[in-house]
Amino acid sequence: MIDKLQAIKMRFEEVAEDIVKPDNVSDMKKYTSLNKEYKQLEKIVLKFQEYQTLLSNLENAKLMLEQEKDPEFRQLAKEELDALSPQKEPLEAELKEMLIPKDPNDSKNVILEIRAGTGGDEASIFAGDLHRMYQRYAEKIGWKMDALDFTEGTSGGYKEIICSVTGEDVYGKLKFESGVHRVQRVPATETQGRVHTSAATVAVLLEVEEVDVQINMNDIRKDTFCSSGPGGQSVNTTYSAIRLTHLPTGLVVQCQDEKSQIKNFDKALKVLRSRLFDIEQAKQDQELGDLRKQMVGSGDRSDKIRTYNYPQSRITDHRVGYTAYNLPSIMDGNIEELLEQMRIAENAEKLKEGAFN
Repeated sequence: MIDKLQAIKMRFEEVAEDIVKPDNVSDMKKYTSLNKEYKQLEKIVLKFQEYQTLLSNLENAKLMLEQEKDPEFRQLAKEELDALSPQKEPLEAELKEMLIPKDPNDSKNVILEIRAGTGGDEASIFAGDLHRMYQRYAEKIGWKMDALDFTEGTSGGYKEIICSVTGEDVYGKLKFESGVHRVQRVPATETQGRVHTSAATVAVLLEVEEVDVQINMNDIRKDTFCSSGPGGQSVNTTYSAIRLTHLPTGLVVQCQDEKSQIKNFDKALKVLRSRLFDIEQAKQDQELGDLRKQMVGSGDRSDKIRTYNYPQSRITDHRVGYTAYNLPSIMDGNIEELLEQMRIAENAEKLKEGAFN
């Protein structure tokens, strides 16, 4: 571990020198890349320096205890050892976690798809609640979340809503949200006060670039139609909404968010590209037999990942056995602890595999 930390420190010093060179400052792409690497390495280097200082202080206290004859100095050395020794193991664990290789996709943006499942109107209402939960969370941490396409439920919420989410480490934080989210509560339409169980599915798809997925435009059928929903005078009067059908797979994507047909086409193509990438990624994961995904859930939409129990104000993540009794706060977008539990589970698996070595 120490060798790897020393190598990171050397690289950090190289980047610190490169980032101020005139050629790199004038090249915005290069400068941005170096600046991002500098910030990532700086966190590890600062923690390593803290660890080195702790080791040095421990060594000095041990030497004083071994060599010093004065009882008062020996007592001071013993007290310092007692205070510093418990800090060593947690600091080492923190460094090991920081050395775990990051998923290169963690920094990417996503296409978030939420669909009503079993439960009729109540499932649509719950899908709307989930959308609001993610939207509030996005607002809290400075992400941008835009609806690309949606179909409203007859009693509120959404039968389906597709959004783009952009910001810092979006995929890294949301990647384990994919799956079936189950709700247990008394629906607004229930007259006898009985608790019903409904569900909605969430899919978190990587927003991929054209270079990641090559699409033959001859394989796409493009249809235009009038937009529906809010949008002013252009709604139902101009054929600005786009529906794309990928003929080889049968995937259908539509977008009516923009008044411009060209912009809707670009957004629909982005969603289609992400779905095709997700299909290919799922094939690769199955072939590789990813052990970590067995632990935290495959992210497949057939996996029941979480239960939201309103009568008990309880939320349970079934993959890691985490339960909390703060459901109103969770539904208001305070999902940091839920996401953190999944990150801890993933890192624990990586540590078992010796990922930091």
